[in-house]
Amino acid sequence: MPPPPPPPLGRSRRRGSRSELVFDPALDDDELIAARGLFARGRWSEARTLLVGTGRDWDRRAHRLLALAEISSAVEWAGDWLLVEPESTDAAVLLGCARVARALRPKAGAHDAARAREACLTAARLTPEDPTPWLALLLLDRGRDDGADETGRLFEEVRSRHPDHHHAHHVMTALLAESSPQSGHDPLHEVYDFAAWAAELAPEDSPLAVLPVVAHAERYRVLVAAGIEPADPAASGHWSGRRARQVTKAAFDWWLEWERDDHPRHRVDLNFLAHAKVCEGRPAEAAALFHRIGAHATAAPWSYAGGEPHAAFTAARAYALGAP
Repeated sequence: MPPPPPPPLGRSRRRGSRSELVFDPALDDDELIAARGLFARGRWSEARTLLVGTGRDWDRRAHRLLALAEISSAVEWAGDWLLVEPESTDAAVLLGCARVARALRPKAGAHDAARAREACLTAARLTPEDPTPWLALLLLDRGRDDGADETGRLFEEVRSRHPDHHHAHHVMTALLAESSPQSGHDPLHEVYDFAAWAAELAPEDSPLAVLPVVAHAERYRVLVAAGIEPADPAASGHWSGRRARQVTKAAFDWWLEWERDDHPRHRVDLNFLAHAKVCEGRPAEAAALFHRIGAHATAAPWSYAGGEPHAAFTAARAYALGAP
């Protein structure tokens, strides 16, 4: 008997508790969560200790800095830290990330973006080997809609310092997926080439092996928003074609062999992979991924069908786990 079709990803088939999901950019990093709670109250010494301990693990460093930067008062507290320790490169990078986070908020103005760019370039000069200021600039550029972006150059600045930078590759994949939405199911679309290229170049154990699945989901987001694909994955040919089957199987097989649960953003990959398995109509494989995800849901890609991500995640999890 074939499995039941996947649920519409905008509403749940059962009433779920929103409190059991944690849509938190810190994901499962308990040290970061503890330091962030103190940083939000103006105690930056714990954040300093956290970043010193992170060292040159560039993916983890970016993950932690960006999560700290999301705090509403991060600009002020990072500024205070920099006043006390003007030689601190960690404080300078955090200030740049915090200014970018502020510049990307809905009511921000051009002056916020200019100050963010200046802060990031200052941090980049102080710590030339660190890709994080360039990632922050990449996010700032990605968030602009004036048509004058330099995203490719900024991506190369990150990649020259850390070729397998996880977050930067996700940003570029999202951007490339947005080109030529009217082309629909174009198997030669540039986002697929980019994702395949990055996955092939990366080491065997790199989570960039999941990037082709991310590319397929990002393209789905674009096609749904353009009205070319229906928001119901069961009615969409996007998830039943040969490409979808190939990339999802390859990524799932990679996960079974490697499962990089030591990577700071591995829950992001698990959410994308679980989403793909649900859309593909393979609940048993999705169930294994939901067990690993636990409470650490991410808004992307569950919001990509145009629905509310909590409801979409809950509906998909209920479908995969066989809940009534």
